[in-house]
Amino acid sequence: MITELNVEMIVTLLLLLTAMIMFITEWVRIDIAALIILLMIGFAGEIPGVQPLLPAQEVLYGFSSNAVLAMIAIMIIGSGLEKAGLMAFVADLMIRTGRSSESGVIVRLTVLIGMISSFMQNVGATALFMPVVSRISHRTGIALSKLMMPLGFCAILGGTLTMIGCSSLIMLNDLMQTAHANGEFAVKPFNLFDVTPIGLALLASGIGFFVLIGRHLLPNLDNSLQRISTTADYLERVYSIQGVVYQINVTQESAIAGKTIRELEDSEHAPQIISLSTGHELSLAPNRDDIIWAGSQLWLLGHHEEIQQFATAHELTITEVPLSVFEPKSDYAGIAEIVIPPGSRLIGGDVGEFRLRRHYRTNLIGVYRNGVTHQNNLRALKLQGGDTLIVYGRWKDIAGMSKDPAFVVASDFPKQILKPEKLPLALTSFFFALILAITTDVKLALALLAGAVAMVLTRVISIDEAYQSVSWRTVFLLAALIPLGAAVENTGTAGWIAGHLMSLIEGASELQVQIILAVLATVFTLVMSNVGAVVLLVPIAMSMAVHIHSDPAVMALIVALATSNSFLLPTHQVNALIMGPAEYRNADYVRVGGLMTVLYLLVLIVMVNLVF
Repeated sequence: MITELNVEMIVTLLLLLTAMIMFITEWVRIDIAALIILLMIGFAGEIPGVQPLLPAQEVLYGFSSNAVLAMIAIMIIGSGLEKAGLMAFVADLMIRTGRSSESGVIVRLTVLIGMISSFMQNVGATALFMPVVSRISHRTGIALSKLMMPLGFCAILGGTLTMIGCSSLIMLNDLMQTAHANGEFAVKPFNLFDVTPIGLALLASGIGFFVLIGRHLLPNLDNSLQRISTTADYLERVYSIQGVVYQINVTQESAIAGKTIRELEDSEHAPQIISLSTGHELSLAPNRDDIIWAGSQLWLLGHHEEIQQFATAHELTITEVPLSVFEPKSDYAGIAEIVIPPGSRLIGGDVGEFRLRRHYRTNLIGVYRNGVTHQNNLRALKLQGGDTLIVYGRWKDIAGMSKDPAFVVASDFPKQILKPEKLPLALTSFFFALILAITTDVKLALALLAGAVAMVLTRVISIDEAYQSVSWRTVFLLAALIPLGAAVENTGTAGWIAGHLMSLIEGASELQVQIILAVLATVFTLVMSNVGAVVLLVPIAMSMAVHIHSDPAVMALIVALATSNSFLLPTHQVNALIMGPAEYRNADYVRVGGLMTVLYLLVLIVMVNLVF
């Protein structure tokens, strides 16, 4: 029986309509629109003849909800893992194994992005992977347009692997508990990995789709102008510096074993020594007093003829290594251009006097002056105003140089300095949070906050960096929309809408209702945020489940998962992010995303019924 429409339901329906119009037209920013709706809910009870849509204590409940606090914590944890160098490590792995067939690259790329986006925002994971994909495209010759869409789509799919992978799943338990509190449904909240079998099937189907079909449907565009130039290309083009590194393994028989860097660099045909590895310790700018022991490795930079003469004089065997092998470390170290400004204390002095290695731990590769790059006998070169020093070193050391008024760092470099030595502590903090969430009865938000606090206490990330890592726009969006879902349920509006929908599809089976809800959620998420779609549809889905005597939690889960089915149009943040660099058109999303949408719906419905 359909509930009779009352004044409070009418007000709630008007709020729903207003929210949908603001979300679709975006005449104000989506988070501001959510706050406007929140204020309307709070003040609706002041309208004569209208009862409050929610009890006063529940209007601001969203700001203290489990979903919002869990979102804040997972943002901090994701930022800590990034700052500790997890993404740099993954990038290193991808590039070192990137020389393969197109299908092999797609498999490795999509598996990694899927796993990582299961515990951090898919937009952030995609943004971090885009430079990696660009380098892989450049080195393998695979068109960027063949790789970016698999990257973006599988980042979205990866968000379905855990209950903290995407905003709609994080909110789901809170939305279901609101319905349970109103006494209409008896539902059990989902645990962290309850959704994993479904997510794995969705991710596997996406990977298989791109390997077998999707990559053939993607445009094969020449994105050469979009690709990131390698360091070697840049040095060759701008400074005529040969971008090849020569590796030397120092053995017991080597004539240089036991000598210092100073002795080597002061010898005839001395090369640029840019790195020294002793055991497990790698020094990117070895001190001139460092001793070269047997078993060490040296990396030299210079012209082939000079390096060959040096190797012959010292009876050494050299191996050519492209400078690009150091590029996976680009989040940690790289090339910078440093200009000597007028009035610098360095003007008129010899390069050797300033001991760049000792004071700044950087290698001087060359000095560019009046169109000419000087690379030989640099220690005796007198510096002039306007000279450009080409240096190689760690970004944190180059950041130190930028604070010295004697230098002007002309090139851009990562301002966020990574802490690879903190990676074990960051991973320990992350797994500590997961173990708490799995093995204890504490709320998910508390478990994740414990992991976030552990990262701060172990100095993986400072408290200020933790605050900066939180997307407050997302937080306010979630917190302001949760009361809308509660109002839809509390006023009986969800039951009224569900009753009318069921009357339109009278006699539909449980499977048919699941398909209708999944399609409805897919359509909604194409024109509004997945957060807005899940808030609007979960109460309705649960009411429809009651009408057909089905499990409300399963219907709610179908809606939450279907709001990640955002492949048909470039309206999703991830799709919009990859569209420009890969030069995609709307037609590419319709063609490839259309098939992906149908496949997603099919796998979703099948897996939900198999698992639950």
